[in-house]
Amino acid sequence: KDIQYIKSIYYNKLEIIRFTSSLGRYVGYTTYGVKNAERWNKDTSIIAVKKAQRETYCLHNVGIWYPNM
Repeated sequence: KDIQYIKSIYYNKLEIIRFTSSLGRYVGYTTYGVKNAERWNKDTSIIAVKKAQRETYCLHNVGIWYPNM
């Protein structure tokens, strides 16, 4: 439960948008990022794919990176 999937998008060394599995939605940090976050959060298929990334990527690889877990 403490494993988190985070996808951040940067432009010119500035984080503009982030998806985190703990929130289950995108968060925008700039005007452009906020507009895209609102648009992407409305699309349930995009959110479902990102939530599934936690299961397919993070939980699958946790045994490789942390063998004692």
